[in-house]
Amino acid sequence: MAALAACSSIDCPVENTVRTVYQVIDDDGAEISCADTVYVWSQRFDGQDTLLLNRAVGASQYSLPISSQRPADTLVWLVADTQHQFTLDTVVVEKEDLPHFESVDCATSFFHRIHRISTSHHGIDTIIINRSFVDYDSQTPHFYIRFKARH
Repeated sequence: MAALAACSSIDCPVENTVRTVYQVIDDDGAEISCADTVYVWSQRFDGQDTLLLNRAVGASQYSLPISSQRPADTLVWLVADTQHQFTLDTVVVEKEDLPHFESVDCATSFFHRIHRISTSHHGIDTIIINRSFVDYDSQTPHFYIRFKARH
């Protein structure tokens, strides 16, 4: 009887959110906080825009969801400095969606393999892939992002 009870337990992860982490760095590659206000939008599968990050100020990391319905995500980054000057960048994350099976009792999830990232370089200086595999780990940055200096 005890063996039957052990086999029937559901082992779904409590936190099964798959997100990418962008770590803000300086010119030397050290982690810093961004004093500017950052907003990030994306386009949903139905074609509507959706706000992913709203008014992040003083953050050193940004955690953003990743889609499982297309080979590339296009993100629009709006950065506003303290003098209310704005820069707008388009970031494209090219990826492969990898179905991940936990159990028939668990919700469907996807992991991802990042192949390439690009940006328009208006306010963003550089984005570097640090970890190309995206899974439940939200501690290790997937990308290092460096913003251009403002004068």
